[in-house]
Amino acid sequence: MYQLSGVTKRYRRGKATVQALDGVDLAIEDGGRLVIQGPTGGGKSTLLQMLGGLDRPSAGSVLLDGVDLATLPESRLTRVRAEKIGFVFQGFNLVPTLTAQENVETALVPLGLRARDRRERAGEVLASVGLGERRGHLPDELSGGQQQRVAIARALVKSPAVLLADEPTGNLDESTRDEIMDLLEKLWEDSGLTFVMVTHDTALARRAPRLATIRKGRVTIREQAART
Repeated sequence: MYQLSGVTKRYRRGKATVQALDGVDLAIEDGGRLVIQGPTGGGKSTLLQMLGGLDRPSAGSVLLDGVDLATLPESRLTRVRAEKIGFVFQGFNLVPTLTAQENVETALVPLGLRARDRRERAGEVLASVGLGERRGHLPDELSGGQQQRVAIARALVKSPAVLLADEPTGNLDESTRDEIMDLLEKLWEDSGLTFVMVTHDTALARRAPRLATIRKGRVTIREQAART
């Protein structure tokens, strides 16, 4: 699935140069599940952005199924993101003027599906995350946990090969956090997709079979017995 080799990312902050990633080598198998942890500013989100093709490294390669995301033309990279990668963020990133159904359908527009097909697929995936009866509600009519379920549905409606989640439970209380994590784990188990999540929550990190710890741009991997 993923093979990262020598991935380095530098950027300017004022007059200083910050090295967010420093020669990262990382392999993520097809259908694998990996959690990324580390201190604030340590490069966690930068690494996730590389995996999602949202940013390009200063050096190194990011292979997804043998294709280097670091060198793809922007038009092809946009297509890869639209077809193969689902994103879930801490802030939900829902369009406030669109219903739950319409928010989910937005992920299908770049794929050129007919409106009827978009409606059917969006309705099915909303039902699968427990929101079939809330599809006509706007985001501000939903709880935080429900909004995150809509965001998860939007990520999954295109049947991606990869799900990338950046602090997906960071804005939720403990009870809702556990509900969302249970949902994500079930979706991973049922669908066979590759699941990579950034979290500061050690309790959630312990639930994953592989843990990547990133400090000062360097990554170490630990296999662990996943706990619930």
